[in-house]
Order: sequence, then structure tokens, then C-alpha cells
Amino acid sequence: MRIATWNVNSIRTRLDQVSSWLKAEDPDVLCLQETKVADELFPHAAFEALGYRAAISGQKAYNGVAILSRLPIDDVRVGFAALLRDEPGATELGEQKRVISASIDGVRVLNLYVPNGSALASEKYAYKLHWLACLRRYLEAQEREGDPLAMVGDFNIALESRDIHDPERLSGGIMASDPERQALRAALDGRLSDVFRVFEPESGHWSWWDYRTGAWDRDRGWRIDHIYLCEQLLACATGCVIHKAVRGNQQPSDHVPVVVHLAWPPESTQDDNGEW
Repeated sequence: MRIATWNVNSIRTRLDQVSSWLKAEDPDVLCLQETKVADELFPHAAFEALGYRAAISGQKAYNGVAILSRLPIDDVRVGFAALLRDEPGATELGEQKRVISASIDGVRVLNLYVPNGSALASEKYAYKLHWLACLRRYLEAQEREGDPLAMVGDFNIALESRDIHDPERLSGGIMASDPERQALRAALDGRLSDVFRVFEPESGHWSWWDYRTGAWDRDRGWRIDHIYLCEQLLACATGCVIHKAVRGNQQPSDHVPVVVHLAWPPESTQDDNGEW
């Protein structure tokens, strides 16, 4: 089973690129962020032609998340309020379309677009920390359900210095501040592991290059697109790859796909005939 995540920065603008990538790479699941399209305008037909169905939660011009799968999609849940029904704040946070999950082949796939935060002194930064605190409570509720969890998306946080091209200059600023990092670690709470770091411990691997600073030409990137796995899925992981070359496309997204390879379902779930 291969699960991918990609902030496409407008699915309608990047539709041909996403379609071409799906044809070439053939993942089982692709989670999209920043689709930037109202639900009624999402390009379902283009993906159905490639064998993928989509679960979506979008809004016009901003945010938006989607899960594409060629495997059956069950029990789709949108927003924090799907699990935190008694929290008024969870409903308010759902006004921005940033959270969607679904059960796919026995795995709960959770797709997130974490707020950027803009600047440390801004209201958007306070919103980001509030959002991450809600994510912690959401993950606690999800753990009680007991499903194997793969949490993917654009986290807008470089969790460690090795995730930034210039940590000496950028650490402490937006996307690399201690409160953001602490809030994400609190949400993970030892339950979920960054699978990319299992296979690649060194720095120099980026998933996002800022349009505004000529970052791509100088390879000055950040690793802010992550895949976190529960212990059960981590034991099944056979690789995790950042598809850097996609950033060199004409009119690319500023992010690139990240893909995890899982030996899933595990052999213990086979029946006597060798079938799943």
C-alpha cells in the first residue's frame, strides 16, 4: 500500500500535473492540501477516469483537503468536530477546511493542512497554536477508536533544525518557533512517528521551496510535508520518498509529493487461501 501527500496549491491549476504524476507513480492513496475549490467544482471526473474516487472538503480560493483513493473509501469524517462533538471550538475551527479522514483498507488516513501562522505576533499565529491544541485532543479521541493511523499533510512546521536549509537564521521564526514545535510534539505524544526520518536521518531533504525568494534555484528549502505513522503501521513501512523533481515542472506547486510504502495488510491478516 502506498500513501502519498501533496500540497498542490490549487487543484484546478495543477490538475494536469497531478494527473500525470498519478499515472506515473500509481499510488493507492493521494492526500491533497490547498485544493482551493468549492466542493461542487472539484474535478471528480478527471480522477475517476484514472481509477480514483475522491473524498473532499473544500472552500472557494482558500484551504481545502481531499483524499483520492483507488481502494474503497469508507467512513469519511470532516473537521475536528467529527470526533470532538462536544467542543464548540472544534466546530469553529472547521470553518476553514483543513481536516479530513477516511478508512481505507483497514487504515485510518488523516489528511491535514495545518495553518501557516503568518508571523509570530499575528492573530494567525495564535490561531495556529489553538488549532494544534485541538489536534492533540482529536488524536487522543482517535487513539481511543483503535484504528491503525496514518496522519499526513502539510504541517507548516519544521520540527527539527535538520528540516531547514538555514537553521541558524530561521530557527525561532514562523514555522520553526519553539511553541509550534512543542505543540506538534504534544499532539504526536509518542504515539506517531515521522516515517521519513526512519529511512533518512540526514538534513538536505526538502518538500517546500518558497516562490518568493528564488529558493528552488538555490535549493533553499524546508521539510514541512510529513507522514506520521502509528507503531503498527511503522513496523510495515518499507520506504518513504520525497519526489523532489516535481518542483521543476512548469508552473509547479511550491510543495512536492511525499510517499510512504507500506507492506500492508500484514501477512497475519491473510486467510487460509492466501487472500486478504
